[in-house]
Amino acid sequence: MNGAVSSRYAAALADAALDQKNAEGVKRDLAAFVDAFFSSTDLRNVLESPAVGNDAKRNVIEKIAARMDLSPAVRNFVYLLVDHRRTELLREIQQAFHVELNTRLGIAEAEVTSARELSAEERKRLTAALEQRTGKKIEARFREDQSLVGGAVVRIGSTVYDGSVREQLMRLREQLEAE
Repeated sequence: MNGAVSSRYAAALADAALDQKNAEGVKRDLAAFVDAFFSSTDLRNVLESPAVGNDAKRNVIEKIAARMDLSPAVRNFVYLLVDHRRTELLREIQQAFHVELNTRLGIAEAEVTSARELSAEERKRLTAALEQRTGKKIEARFREDQSLVGGAVVRIGSTVYDGSVREQLMRLREQLEAE
């Protein structure tokens, strides 16, 4: 049930971000607020306590929003979450918002695992090839796994492109065993 609730809040924030043509700013500001919220016990206590009145909570949010230079969309969104006592869902909402925004903007996330660290030029070429193959803008995260021996494995959603030497060796072994 929390997933559905988080998705609804995320969709509403995505609507606001896109209406204001400030998707990246809202994403950045939401991440900054979520980090501040979960790193400050005092802030969580004030915003989640039923003993603190709504006016006091709004004043705290207003001061924090001004100090952090949060966009009005994020400030208003935090008001909404606090009013509806949904702050415990902030991280889940943030993740759902990221997915929702990427979907609406035609961005696909790719996890690229390579046998060695890729240079900036290799990353750029690989990302361009993935964008051409998928027809979407690619937001790639790179990591290393030396057990691949060589090559790379790319996961985009549920699709896996395995161009690793390890996989090629396994296929070759299967062919030889079948003969």
